[in-house]
Amino acid sequence: MTASIVILLLIIAIGLVLIEIFLIPGIGIAGIAGALLMITSLVLAYEVGVTFGHYVLASTGIISVGLVILAFRTKTWDRLSLKSDIHSKVDNPAVMLTVGDKGKTVGRLNPTGKALFNDKYIEVSSKGAYIEPETEIEIVQIDANKITVIQINK
Repeated sequence: MTASIVILLLIIAIGLVLIEIFLIPGIGIAGIAGALLMITSLVLAYEVGVTFGHYVLASTGIISVGLVILAFRTKTWDRLSLKSDIHSKVDNPAVMLTVGDKGKTVGRLNPTGKALFNDKYIEVSSKGAYIEPETEIEIVQIDANKITVIQINK
C-alpha cells in the first residue's frame, strides 16, 4: 500500500463528510461512508509505516475536529430541528366540574373510560371497580386532569 492511496482515501473521506455537512444534513450514507473511509485510511497508513500512520492519525484528528467546528458554525443541526412553537392549550374539562357532580358512563369503566357530564364527554377513572355503561356516577376526587368517580347505588 502506498502513501498516495492512503492520502487519496483520506481526501475522499473528507469530501464525503463535507457533502454530509453542506448538502445532505443528518446521519446518512455519505457521512457513514466518510467515517468508514477515514478509519480505513488510518489502518492502511499504519501498514505503510508507523511514523506515517502517526502523521495521518494526527492530521485526521485535526481535520475531524475542524469538520465538527465547521458543522456547528454553518448551523447544520438547525436544518434538522423544528423551529415552530406550539401556542395552543389542551382543554381541561376538570375546570368545569366539582366534586359531587353527577353524570352517566358512556362506555364501561375498566377502571377508566368516558362519561357524560353536562353534555360533555370526559375521561374518568373509577376507584378500581368496573362500572357498566349507562350507569349513574358521582365525582369523588379531582386531581389536575384526573377525575375519579364512584357508582351511585340506587
